[in-house]
Amino acid sequence: MKESSRKSNLTFQCIDAIEVSLYIEKQGMVFYEKASSLVIDPRVKHIFTQLAKEEKEHIQTLNVKAKFLQPAVSKRSEIRRQVDTFIAYELSGKVFPLVTGHEADIGDIKSDLEALDVGIESEKRSISVLTKLMKEEKKIDVRAIFSHLIVEEKKHLEALEEIKKAVISETTAGI
Repeated sequence: MKESSRKSNLTFQCIDAIEVSLYIEKQGMVFYEKASSLVIDPRVKHIFTQLAKEEKEHIQTLNVKAKFLQPAVSKRSEIRRQVDTFIAYELSGKVFPLVTGHEADIGDIKSDLEALDVGIESEKRSISVLTKLMKEEKKIDVRAIFSHLIVEEKKHLEALEEIKKAVISETTAGI
């Protein structure tokens, strides 16, 4: 089934938007935690550690919102299965490197610049997916959840791009 046909059959509620956002944030947190242990440059290690911390904070905030909405979603098992299917087919391994358990599949990264590139591309994919979902969504409350996460992901992208420029600048200057 194509993404467009799957989305057209899926009506997001606030809890669904939170679940999608939680999935992306968890993938990001695991990626940044793992990447911070693989890199050498202290600036790159610091940005990955900081982004992992921010993702964890976002997860905590989203979990609080999800708990608040829980009584309203107890009878939504069919929709829940649709959202799970959407996450499995449209997000799993397609935004951040695939997360299994508490590990991110990033073993092929061979340099700090390569790790930064993976982070940058992952943030871009996250922004793209969330922007598409937001544009397709009619409900203002659901759009607001996606919009808020887009703002956060853009901040992460900007931070990663700044560090990459600094690392490249030093590399090309022979430092």
